[in-house]
Amino acid sequence: MHALVTGGGGFLGCYIVEKLRERGTTVRVFSRNDHDHLRSIGVEHIRGDVRDPAAVRQACHGVDVVFHTAAIPGIWGRWSTFFSINTLGTRNVLEACRATGVSRLVYTSSPSVVFDGTEHCGADESLPYPTRWTCHYPHSKALAEQSVLTANGAELATVALRPHLIWGPRDNHLIPRLINRARQGRLRQIGNGTNLVSVSYVENAADAHLQAAESLQPGSAVAGQAYFINEPQPVNLWDWIRQLLNQAGINRPLPALSATRAYRLGGVLEWVWRGLALPGEPPMTRFLASQLSGSHYYDISNATRDFGFLPRVSFAEGMSRLEPDLRRLATGG
Repeated sequence: MHALVTGGGGFLGCYIVEKLRERGTTVRVFSRNDHDHLRSIGVEHIRGDVRDPAAVRQACHGVDVVFHTAAIPGIWGRWSTFFSINTLGTRNVLEACRATGVSRLVYTSSPSVVFDGTEHCGADESLPYPTRWTCHYPHSKALAEQSVLTANGAELATVALRPHLIWGPRDNHLIPRLINRARQGRLRQIGNGTNLVSVSYVENAADAHLQAAESLQPGSAVAGQAYFINEPQPVNLWDWIRQLLNQAGINRPLPALSATRAYRLGGVLEWVWRGLALPGEPPMTRFLASQLSGSHYYDISNATRDFGFLPRVSFAEGMSRLEPDLRRLATGG
C-alpha cells in the first residue's frame, strides 16, 4: 500500500505516519514545512499547500489511500482563511483523488461539526449539523465533511472520523496553551465544574484512522459514514485539567466564572476584537465558553461495530506517558 498523509507533520498526522511505517507501508507526506524526523524514518516529503490544486494533485499521484488531516484549527480568525484551507482545501483533495485514481480517503473531521451550543450526552452520529455557528472552524469543517461524505462512490470510498479533544505527548496546541495560561495565572474555570467531555488519546485516534482505512471499500459499511472517535468513558473536564496541572507541578486554585457570564463576555470581546481589528484572539468567545462549561461526550458504538475501534492505550497509561511533556511545558521548555 502507498499512503499519503496531508498534514503529516502535525500532531495527529505524525502518529498516523509512524504507525503506517511500522506496518511497512510506503508513506508520502504533504505539508507546508519539512520534517526531519519523518525523513529519518523513510517518509517521502512533498512541500505544498492544500489550497494549491496542482500541488495536491502531484501529491496524490500513485497513491492508494489518502489520510487527510491537514487543517487550520482555532476559535478566532477570518472566515476566508478557515474556508479556503479547511473547506476548499478538502475539496481540492477530493478532486485530486478522483483525477489520480485514489480509491480510499480517510478524512479527519471534528465533533464540533455538530455542535449546536447545547449539551451532548452520550450522543451518536444521528446528530444533525446545526444551522447557526458561533465559530468559523466547526462551520468550515462541517462543510468539508459534507463534501467528503457526498463524494463517496464506486471509484472513491470515503469516511470521516471525528476525534474529540486529541491529547498526548508532542501535543503542540491544546495542552501547551493550557499550561501557558496556568503559568501566567490567566486560566479560569468556566461553569460549575461538573461538565463531562470525551477525550481522545492521540495514539488511539491514529489507530482508528488505520482501522477505518483497512475496512474502507466501495459499498462497505464504513463507506460514506462519519464516526465519533474517543475514549469509551468521558472525563470531568475540570478535574482532568487540574490533574494535568498537578502533574506539571502547577498547584494553584482556578477562579470560577459562571457559564452565563463567560458566554456574555465572549460576545462582547468578539465585538471588540472584530470592531477594532485587534491582533491575536479574544481571551474568551461564545464558542469557547460553551465548550468549556457544557458536557459533550459521544458514543463510539458505531465505530466499534463497523471497523473494530477500541482504544488500546488506557487513560491512566496515556497520562503517564504525557507527564514528561507536562514537566517540560511547566518550566517554559
